Amino acid sequence: MAEPTGRVLVVIPTYEERDNLGPVVSRLHAAVPEADVLVVDDASPDGTGELADEMADADSRVRVLHRGGKSGLGAAYLAGFAAALEDGYQVVVEMDADGSHPPEDLPALLEALADADVVLGSRYVRGGTIRNWPARRQVLSRGANLYARLALGVPIKDITAGFRVFRRQVLEELVLDEVASQGYCFQIDMAWRAVQAGFRVREVPITFTERERGASKMSSAIVAEAFWRVATWGVGRLVHRTKPRSARTGGGVTSGGVTSGGMTTGGTTTSGDTTSGGTVSDGPVRA
Repeated sequence: MAEPTGRVLVVIPTYEERDNLGPVVSRLHAAVPEADVLVVDDASPDGTGELADEMADADSRVRVLHRGGKSGLGAAYLAGFAAALEDGYQVVVEMDADGSHPPEDLPALLEALADADVVLGSRYVRGGTIRNWPARRQVLSRGANLYARLALGVPIKDITAGFRVFRRQVLEELVLDEVASQGYCFQIDMAWRAVQAGFRVREVPITFTERERGASKMSSAIVAEAFWRVATWGVGRLVHRTKPRSARTGGGVTSGGVTSGGMTTGGTTTSGDTTSGGTVSDGPVRA
């Protein structure tokens, strides 16, 4: 694996993930030993935060950010991004604690950063797979991705993906204080902002596996938020005729096909399908 430039921080938000956190972090460090981990815990009543503290005491690569209560996935990630920028990390990773994002695929995502600014671990490019998801969840996920793709005009096949890697520059240049999305809409929001800013976004296939322990955080409120926010952004794009900023070097939205208007669509690459271009802290960090 080509070494990523600079230090890597993996941000893992948690709420009642005590049974999953230890195995996920162990797998992560087996796959990428040099990566540091920041657990952002929203006062989990099951003791996840206390377990994270024990892990931090035993391993200097693990840190914990304790927040006052459950306030949404987006807010947790923004808090983690702020900590990463403050501490000088050059590469920041988003990853769920429930085991659905395989740490063993992280080396491929980091390697893909060599010619991208944002890398998405994608279920829906060639080579991506989903295991143990009921048909209802697959239909919901694929429908949400199609809806966002059409509404926003961005040919990213898995824009809701939550396993992703950012270069520091992306998080520095996007106006994170303006990101109000919570739930899984946060992922759409961040990817779309990156494309609009001209950053190169690339999708790399992963194997997504439904959690074995604990309960999913998906709810009707999360789905509703994504629906109306994407609709609002889509209407605004059409009314104001907004276009992505001029692509940076190697930018554009590419899938290895024909370029049109700064965007390339069609075709596939061997490691993924799409290349695009178009501080919050609620508690102490325990190291």
